[in-house]
Order: sequence, then C-alpha cells, then structure tokens
Amino acid sequence: MRKHMQKWRLVYMEQNKINGNNNTEVKKTERAEKDKKKLVNRLSRIEGQIRGIKKMIENDAYCNDVLIQSAAVGAAINAFNRELLSNHIHSCVVRDIREGKDEVVDELMVTLQKLIK
Repeated sequence: MRKHMQKWRLVYMEQNKINGNNNTEVKKTERAEKDKKKLVNRLSRIEGQIRGIKKMIENDAYCNDVLIQSAAVGAAINAFNRELLSNHIHSCVVRDIREGKDEVVDELMVTLQKLIK
C-alpha cells in the first residue's frame, strides 16, 4: 500500500473512532466509468491550475494576479465538491437509508458541516 494511502487509512480509522464507530473497514464507492472519468478530469484541471499558481509564485507574479487564480481554484474545488456530494447523496446515502443504515444521515451532516466551514 502506498504511503499516502496508509496515512489516509489511519486518518479514516481514527475518524471512525472519534465518531463512535469502531469498524476498521474502509468504505468504498464503486463509480460508473464515465462518472469516475468526469471527477478525475476535474481534479486534473485543478491540479494544472495549482501548478500554474506555483509557477506564478516562482516567477514573482503580481499578488493580485495570484489571488485571482487562487480564487478560481477555490471555485473549481467547490464545483468538484458539489458534484461529488450530489453523487454521494443520490447513490450511497439513498442506498444506506433503504438498507436501514440511518447512521449515514449523521455521517452526511458531519460532512456538510466540514464543507460549509
């Protein structure tokens, strides 16, 4: 397992313990190939924007120009989050509620609180 994935897994397991869930199983979401590609493409564009901002800093770009690009990245991340959240609600949350796993609502509320900060 890659080092960053191991760290993510440990963070996830620790978060589960904080939330009162001692289950160490890592949840997964199987996505349709077209949905996965759409999300990955969004992230690739964001990654390119970040690299562009880094280059701007390295080239001593004017602060205001960097801030405008940074705001654009923030908007792109928000758009990514909206898309992923919508997919999550329409698939994972609906499925879990139908299966009687009402704790998914609490999990969703915690996630929404983090997104709204």
